[in-house]
Amino acid sequence: MKWLLRKCETCKRYTFQQERCPYCGGTTVVPHPAKFSINDKYLKYKGMQRKKHVEDRFKPMPKERL
Repeated sequence: MKWLLRKCETCKRYTFQQERCPYCGGTTVVPHPAKFSINDKYLKYKGMQRKKHVEDRFKPMPKERL
């Protein structure tokens, strides 16, 4: 099955254009997640990447010293 919907990496708008975004000219990617399989041999590595991404994104803010 071919995915028709695309999402621009630059402006985050959705489009049907395959190559470039018609609004800003940025590159487009397929916004759909990959299929899930319990027998995925890379599941461990995907989990490690996801955990690292979440930790980096939600780091506690450093307290300012008075």
